[in-house]
Amino acid sequence: MQERSSVGDLAEQLRRELDRYSPGGKLPSSRALVERFRVSPVTVSRALAQLAAEGLVVTRPGAGAFRARPRTPVAAAGDTSWQEVALSADGAADVVPRTVDASGVTVCLATPPPGVIEFNGGYPHPTLQPEKAMAAALSRAGRRPGAWGRPPLEGLPELREWFAREIGGTVTAAEVLIAAGGQSALTTALRALAPPGAPVLVESPTYPGMLAIARAAGLRPVPVPVDAGGVRPALLADAFRATGARVFVCQPLFQNPTGAVLAPERRPEVLRIAREAGAFVVEDDYVRRLVHEDAGPLPRPLAADDSDGVVVHVSSLTKATSPSFRVGALAARGPVLERLRAIQIVDTFFVPRPLQEAALELVGSPAWPRHLRALSAALRTRRDAMTAGLRLHLPELALPHIPSGGYHLWLRLPDGTDEYALTSAALRTGVALTPGRPYFSAEPPAGQMRLSFAAVAGVAEIAEGVRRLRAAFDEVL
Repeated sequence: MQERSSVGDLAEQLRRELDRYSPGGKLPSSRALVERFRVSPVTVSRALAQLAAEGLVVTRPGAGAFRARPRTPVAAAGDTSWQEVALSADGAADVVPRTVDASGVTVCLATPPPGVIEFNGGYPHPTLQPEKAMAAALSRAGRRPGAWGRPPLEGLPELREWFAREIGGTVTAAEVLIAAGGQSALTTALRALAPPGAPVLVESPTYPGMLAIARAAGLRPVPVPVDAGGVRPALLADAFRATGARVFVCQPLFQNPTGAVLAPERRPEVLRIAREAGAFVVEDDYVRRLVHEDAGPLPRPLAADDSDGVVVHVSSLTKATSPSFRVGALAARGPVLERLRAIQIVDTFFVPRPLQEAALELVGSPAWPRHLRALSAALRTRRDAMTAGLRLHLPELALPHIPSGGYHLWLRLPDGTDEYALTSAALRTGVALTPGRPYFSAEPPAGQMRLSFAAVAGVAEIAEGVRRLRAAFDEVL
């Protein structure tokens, strides 16, 4: 983090000094900048790259960095108002409007302003990411024979085999497709399994990104309530009968946002109910590698216990590594596998081979199990710190379930609390949180919010974030 800060500081200093040079004029050499500002050559290189990306300087290999010449004046913007008519008319005959609302996703992806504590983040903090191991894996991968060639369309056989072993049961490499992360895999699955206008059963509450996928594909999300033991089988059966749906999307392990784990006695029930309905279960096993060290043995994926091809399994390495390490897998058996393969090829061709090779290098290295153990311990520590802080300073918040995996807590607000007023007040006090409304496909039963304990720098920042959140509550209540 110190290196990143110094890069920004140096870039800002150079930005202020650019007026000293005429357009096309040469800036001091990298060596001179290193000596003057007492920073590393890497910091100088990154600062100049930042200015080049902003169009302020031009770098020429072997020659140095130069102040960029003024840009050609931009032509006046055209009139795009006609698109409102064209886009609306295009969907006039759709059973379900195929509008795309990404707000529920962007709240977890957007970088908050400087100084704001990130309780809304959807990925582990950089200090929890295996940056050195990923860099080493990418370096080794780039030197592999054929690493920059075209990969098999289904993915590298060795990587497909690794994911098959991770799923377990009788799943084989031939039943696995490599995908560009979990979001891409879910998109492919829903497009393959349900036509526009069809209902799709979803847990309630559930992951907003999946709801966005469904609605963008013209599907109708139908909620099925979740309790401490996961989805309720009786209500799932009722929903299948009432809607005629042929797809149910679920997260049996550390469900987002509740953190629930599907109870052992419900696992075979869910598969039986779906099979009798002639329906698929899309299993989003998104966070299996973010287990906390006190969790105990984990249940197998539903796909490991499915012999009839009911389950389409989705998993990914992204949550346990980096937002940019987008490598995941789709697993299915039977004719649906060919449909999944065809849609994925049409959409993306294939996942870049260097990234697949880097994934193989990473999961095959001694650093991988070490990273997972360290991550497991760190997540437990952060979860306990946030839980203790909330109970001490915000006892009016209900915390019905403390998860043993994942990266967040799901809290119920006092009756009458305005989620969005609280979100705004929290941002004013310097903490970003996620309101609960986007997690419901229908009207929510109460005000709720999700707090991430993984996207912050550590327990000290968690304590400060809870203190700021207390101030926000005092403002709103």
